[in-house]
Amino acid sequence: MQNYIENLRIAYLSLGCKVNACETASIRSQLEACKSRTVGFREIADVYLVNTCTVTNIADRKSRQMLRQAKKRNPSAIVVATGCYVQEFYENHQDDDTIDLLIGNRRKHEVAALLQGLLEARACKKEFPRVFVTDERSLCEYESMEHAAATEKTRAYIKVQDGCDQFCSYCMIPYARGRISSRTPEDVQSEVEALAKKGFQEFVLTGIHLSSYGLEDASPKERQSLCRQDGKAPLLALISAIASIPGVRRIRLGSLEPRIVTESFVQALFMQPKVCPHFHLSLQSGCDEVLRAMNRKYTTEQYLQSCRLLRKYYKQPAITTDLIVGFPGETKEQFQETEAFVRRCAFSQMHVFPYSRRRGTAADKMDGQVSEEEKQRREHRMLIVAQELSDLYRRENAFRQTELLTEEKAVVEGRTYWTGHTLEYLNAAVLAEEGIAENRLLAVEITEENVGKYILARRVRQ
Repeated sequence: MQNYIENLRIAYLSLGCKVNACETASIRSQLEACKSRTVGFREIADVYLVNTCTVTNIADRKSRQMLRQAKKRNPSAIVVATGCYVQEFYENHQDDDTIDLLIGNRRKHEVAALLQGLLEARACKKEFPRVFVTDERSLCEYESMEHAAATEKTRAYIKVQDGCDQFCSYCMIPYARGRISSRTPEDVQSEVEALAKKGFQEFVLTGIHLSSYGLEDASPKERQSLCRQDGKAPLLALISAIASIPGVRRIRLGSLEPRIVTESFVQALFMQPKVCPHFHLSLQSGCDEVLRAMNRKYTTEQYLQSCRLLRKYYKQPAITTDLIVGFPGETKEQFQETEAFVRRCAFSQMHVFPYSRRRGTAADKMDGQVSEEEKQRREHRMLIVAQELSDLYRRENAFRQTELLTEEKAVVEGRTYWTGHTLEYLNAAVLAEEGIAENRLLAVEITEENVGKYILARRVRQ
């Protein structure tokens, strides 16, 4: 059979979450195995592939813009759209000649075969379908894809889970991604082993709802508690297995559900010294009434207890979060309550988003929709608070010893630095000197100074 993909210039763009980035890397591996050539997305290519996102209206708009840009860059190119935006809105594009292939979620492992089929059909002047989207109710099984293709040079993101059963009232993702499913521990270990042999030392475990890892066959009660009745947490077992692999020096966790952060869970994590003291606990609101309206399944007091448990075992861990402002019905007083609460949590970093109205969600039909102007005001205010908390965390960590993973060189104010992230995910820089190279773990001391956008660190001689 003729290989129509061979020597094609293929450009990739991944929008949205790290799960998408992992999947895009896997698709690239599929196509490179067919002897394609990878080029930059801004270059002239024969095929443009956009892995889309639909988490907000802005993400939808960006997905459409990038697809149109690709076709404009090379009108004769094949444009392939895949991902969450495609899964939810493919019907809007069935007659859109901008996109040549629309491929939904859990069919990304078919990209190479579908592209080959399209090219062969064109060569033979035959018709070929444009849309390959599985019904949302059928998105149940974990999609097995070829992996061991890192998305960064020094840090490997490992997708271990897909789907979500939480159905927060504002979110489209359970519909776009389907029910929870997990990758087998053996498959995860195989990918980590392959990447560790390539020299990767830090591994980030990621998923659509990482805390549900290994619970797809659990009872509804176990899924709700994020733990099996026997007390075993599949995610902890996976972390332990990865920690035992030669070459693994760091394990970083993606976003965690606050409810999974129990005393036994944190205690078990603390017993794994390779786990980085950086924990992302998605909050969304610091007001209990708003949390109930969002269908978040914890209270502010339960959330705060999770933060306290992390700080009980770890010394000054970095706790980061996501926050939505301007949710339907959120009053100014409730917003002020959220501001006071995030200060109590003392986050090292906050991602702040204005509420994005999503058709088909429960929140779309709620009364009390907040105006765009007011959402922008609240976003601006919360970003100021976020910066204040970030600055405070940096000051509190000044003169503390930690570890820096060198990622790339940067010249700032005429001096050359190696930059990277500490165990706590602080973006730091250390003066370049002989003996330091990319992907090195260095003992450093954080200072109070900044170098451009980086925190200045001093190397500690051991």
